[in-house]
Amino acid sequence: MTDERQKIALVLGATGGIGGEVARKLMSAGWQIRAMHRNPTKAGANKTGFEWLRGDAMKSGDVMEAARGVDLIVHAVNPPGYRDWEKLVLPMLDNTIAAAREYGALILLPGTIYNFGPDSFPTLREDSPQHPVTKKGAIRVEMERRLRVASQNGVGVIIVRAGDFFGANAANSWFSQGMVAPAKPVTAIKNPARRGVGHQWAYLPDVAETMVRLVERSATLPAFAVYHMNGFWDADGSMMAAAINRAVGGKAKVRAFPWWIVPLAAPFVTFMRELKEMRYLWREPLRMANDRLVAELGEEPHTPVDEAVRASLAALGCLPEMPVAGVQPRLTRQPS
Repeated sequence: MTDERQKIALVLGATGGIGGEVARKLMSAGWQIRAMHRNPTKAGANKTGFEWLRGDAMKSGDVMEAARGVDLIVHAVNPPGYRDWEKLVLPMLDNTIAAAREYGALILLPGTIYNFGPDSFPTLREDSPQHPVTKKGAIRVEMERRLRVASQNGVGVIIVRAGDFFGANAANSWFSQGMVAPAKPVTAIKNPARRGVGHQWAYLPDVAETMVRLVERSATLPAFAVYHMNGFWDADGSMMAAAINRAVGGKAKVRAFPWWIVPLAAPFVTFMRELKEMRYLWREPLRMANDRLVAELGEEPHTPVDEAVRASLAALGCLPEMPVAGVQPRLTRQPS
């Protein structure tokens, strides 16, 4: 009796929030992880247990070489600080598609809600119309179009769309850059939500766990498989702020996010430009229906919000105790 070959995943964006979480989940599930970075030493290659290769996701030859012999390519790479999105995002995806086609690898893409405009609110389903109102949204739509075409030509694709990320490594997020200040005690919480308007959140470890479970079932999935996560639904726009306040003992003051400053800072700060463009997602309720995901997996991986928020704050250095490591999602059936 011979042992099966260990499956190999190439993770592009392994130093990012979702890329790193997926890589660690895959490794825990027995996968060999190959990661590519322009400077592996700087990326902390000696601390992860991954196989690191030096390369650039913008260079087709680098991606092709890194993907040699892999079973899965996790495309979680994004330009740092949102810079030059329109110039870099699609060429990087084209390199991933070409490598997946060459080696017969599956592509896994973390999706977003930016594809959708208000005409699809308040309930977003996998096949809801995609009429984006932002430049980033239009690029996301084109990314998925190219992946659909690839799937029609023999490349397997899994896309998991989720709400606003929060978690230990979600650096460019509303949670860590808008609501609280990293590495500081939480004395004030700036809530970007409008009173009474629901908002969709997603805890990174839950998203990663969902992705890995789908990858493990890829042989039975459609060639172009898209799923929505329910994540954490803040029904009235106050529940995330309340969870943060509970985690710090109810000592913080909850204030409205100062939206007025965003257009003033947008010309000078890239992140503020992003906030300005995405404000429409906070003005109307939107909820992602996870019927298709629950039908496939039986349940959606879900960490209770208080546990998830506390782990996130601890990892950000906002709580006095040490960061919480290895929090595993619990399985509960999520409403659709």
